[in-house]
Amino acid sequence: MRFLHTMIRVYDLDAALDFFVNKLGLTLSRRNDYAQGRFSLVFLSTGAPGDAAEIELTYNWDQAEPYGGGRNFGHLAFEVDDIYATCARLRDGGVAILRPPRDGRMAFVRSPDQVSVELLQRGPALAPAEPWASMPNQGEW
Repeated sequence: MRFLHTMIRVYDLDAALDFFVNKLGLTLSRRNDYAQGRFSLVFLSTGAPGDAAEIELTYNWDQAEPYGGGRNFGHLAFEVDDIYATCARLRDGGVAILRPPRDGRMAFVRSPDQVSVELLQRGPALAPAEPWASMPNQGEW
């Protein structure tokens, strides 16, 4: 058995793609639009060698309201090469760092659809550094 993908329903596909592709750095693998069913499936991957897992964004064209209950999903987790640089890039892109990487190891952000995304430092934790070490948590993750 192998893991294939996680599906997330998104309200605003452009905002979701901006977050996951432009800000988080995932790669668009493929997109299928189903006019008869009035939905699109967009698959994203890390692009890392040997990492075949994907995120499936499901966009229902006629969804009138944002989806609720993003917290009941749990979270997506990504390993990053430099958690401080990743968090700085996300923050500079307008993404709130909800659980800063005070420990040099772990941070949490949320997508526009309120899906929690955990960022984990590859290898050992980095030494505590500012502004992260003294930054408080905010909101929920």
